[in-house]
Amino acid sequence: MRCDDPNDPHYPALAAMEQELLAFRQRNGEPYRLIPLPWPQACFDPEDGHRLPATYANFLIINQAVLVPTYGDPADVTALSALAVAFPEHTPIPIECVSVIRQHGSLHCLTMQLPKGTLARGTPTTTAIC
Repeated sequence: MRCDDPNDPHYPALAAMEQELLAFRQRNGEPYRLIPLPWPQACFDPEDGHRLPATYANFLIINQAVLVPTYGDPADVTALSALAVAFPEHTPIPIECVSVIRQHGSLHCLTMQLPKGTLARGTPTTTAIC
């Protein structure tokens, strides 16, 4: 994730993380190729006003596609393009996620563990609780 707004509270941490990533090297000494994802405009909960976790990094890779969270933000197009470059064998598919981030997650989070007992009897389940 790259934040280009120095006034955003997340800017210092994301800039520091980018510098750390730029310093990483592969076994052969070559740097990794970084493909920055944009930082969407801040989304706020309409009920209590706190900032919601809108991020394009919560994408999901499936078969020949990458499901990409979108927010009706101008940066949606940039995120789709960046993920198309990162995963050239996959088709990026935008999924509107404003309602999902109101639950404090996004696409990848939705595919994680299900609480035990949520699936029909006889179907394998996990014991982890999300």
